[in-house]
Amino acid sequence: MTSAAQPAARYAGAPRQPGHGPDQDVPRTITAPATPGDRVFRGVLRLAGLSVFAVMGLIAFFLVLRGTDALRTVGWSFLTEQKWQTAAHNFGIAAVLPNGLLIAVIALVIAVPVALGTAIFISEYAPVRLRAALISLVDLMAAIPSIVYGLWGLFFLQPRIIGFVRWTANHLGDTVPFLKVRIGDIGTSYTSSTFIAGVVVSLMIIPIVTSLSREVFSQAPQGEREGAYALGSTRWGMVRAVVLPFGKGGVIGAVMLGFGRAMGETIAVALIISPNFKAITHILENGANSISALIALRFGESDALSLSALMAAGLVLFALTLLVNVLAGIVINRSRSGAATAD
Repeated sequence: MTSAAQPAARYAGAPRQPGHGPDQDVPRTITAPATPGDRVFRGVLRLAGLSVFAVMGLIAFFLVLRGTDALRTVGWSFLTEQKWQTAAHNFGIAAVLPNGLLIAVIALVIAVPVALGTAIFISEYAPVRLRAALISLVDLMAAIPSIVYGLWGLFFLQPRIIGFVRWTANHLGDTVPFLKVRIGDIGTSYTSSTFIAGVVVSLMIIPIVTSLSREVFSQAPQGEREGAYALGSTRWGMVRAVVLPFGKGGVIGAVMLGFGRAMGETIAVALIISPNFKAITHILENGANSISALIALRFGESDALSLSALMAAGLVLFALTLLVNVLAGIVINRSRSGAATAD
């Protein structure tokens, strides 16, 4: 036996030690002992995470507790009744709930294209010196109180948008039924409408969608960007093939967050609308309502049963918002940012 083969023979005949040998070559798990500071830090983080569930549960419990009297009085008709006559025990949210959703949908239709365009411009096209100023401006818009938006919409926007609303109703109303105004061609027929409230709310959610979308777009992999350019892509081609697929999940989350913000907007909508309790089928004519505006406008003059009815309405809005966020989480998990560009 040669000298080179002797070590191999000795290794083959020797008993194999645990953790040695070709078939035992596995990574060793390295653990560090937790110090008292680490345990305190983990406990604080765990408590902070659990506090979110605690707060949500307490809010739901409060709304259920305070809204029970109204729900016992009218039962399931609370979801189907279009009147609000608490003294006669005849009230429900069948009129205001669809109106609030309609305001939120109008806001999204206006806000999402503007927000995505702004986010792409800031992330991919804006000069470096201008980019920081635009980011700060968008963040500043998100910090403006809602009452300022409401006052601006009431005193500045509404008088100046009536001409556009009248032109739209007169020229497109016969073709698109929900754009028709049926209460006469006078100035007040076009004020305090669902559409104007949606326009004001859209300005409030544009900064949210823009900021979140820009943050996601800016994280698109640099290597894939350069690869697209190396294959002869234009800048827009790179954005379309790399940035947008990478940020799809984040954009969906931003849009759903904006939708929840629009559904819950109170002060701006309450200042703009002319409250009524009928289902809105024509968005350009006078009259609108929402659950949040109903609570704000009726809270100060409510008796015990009316207050319970408002709490029940808030419970429905809370459940609807929670459902929207759950669905958004499911959609985001199925279209995680970067999944389309992982291959």
